[in-house]
Amino acid sequence: MSADEVIAAIKSGSASQLSKHFDNTIEITLTDKSNTFSKSQAELVLKDFFNNNTVKGFQIVHKGDNTNAQFIVGVLLTNTGDFRTTIYLKQKGNKKLLQELRFEK
Repeated sequence: MSADEVIAAIKSGSASQLSKHFDNTIEITLTDKSNTFSKSQAELVLKDFFNNNTVKGFQIVHKGDNTNAQFIVGVLLTNTGDFRTTIYLKQKGNKKLLQELRFEK
């Protein structure tokens, strides 16, 4: 599992591709709500988000890495405006899983 796959899923606006990288629970912050969701709930929340905000691109602003975690800050370009995006991945066993995802206007 790589951050590149997560970024590719975000660029394509694919909640189902993104959900493959979720941990058992994931914290999602959107402009109007923030919560911790199960994998299946999180996929529905993101599917709704991507349906309402058609993705036009994603630009990486910053990447940070240490042994157990990785974070990426970027800008998600959509038809409704730009969202500052924060992606937080944590090492679990032999793969990195999405722990937190933020889309903020």
